[in-house]
Amino acid sequence: MACCLYQADRKSALPARLTIERRSVVIRGIPGLRGTEHIGFTVPDLLQAHEFFVDVIGCDFMYALGPMQHDDDWMTEHLNVDRRSVVKELRFYRCKFGPNFEVFEYSADPPQQPQPHNNDIGGHHLAFYVDDIDAAVAYLQSRGIRVLGQPVASQRSAEGQRWVYFVSPWGMQFELVSYPTGKAYELVNTKRLWHPAQPDL
Repeated sequence: MACCLYQADRKSALPARLTIERRSVVIRGIPGLRGTEHIGFTVPDLLQAHEFFVDVIGCDFMYALGPMQHDDDWMTEHLNVDRRSVVKELRFYRCKFGPNFEVFEYSADPPQQPQPHNNDIGGHHLAFYVDDIDAAVAYLQSRGIRVLGQPVASQRSAEGQRWVYFVSPWGMQFELVSYPTGKAYELVNTKRLWHPAQPDL
């Protein structure tokens, strides 16, 4: 895509000539982008994960799909997995104000890699915002969930936030965060990180 800018050549005694400057227009970002629709991840036992997300976390189960398998290269072409892979089932969950969760259970053949740690390539965690982090920690511990230490007070641009990690029964890492009075960066930045307690800001 290009646009044209016409300028008069004032150096010439002849009638003004038009010069053309072509400027390329670079589109930044995916056209029509609205936000994160869902986060997908794989678990070893979907029934165990269902109990965790619904009964412990408080998410709503929406629907299930599967099984899914193909005799050709469809799984490799579309999902970037071994062509022999089988999706036993996948389930969608909604968890308050945030992206949906798409949770997969694959067959164990071909062999699967263990759950990555945060320092591994592909390491990740899911963070939930809560109004009262101490009450949330006490609740998780009462449900037998492993919480990694005590809530930590963030510093510098994130001052005002407290956070703590916890671990699901299958080893996936999660986090609780809370900053009811905001974070320090908000004092100098007019833009805001998305906040599930204030989804319209």
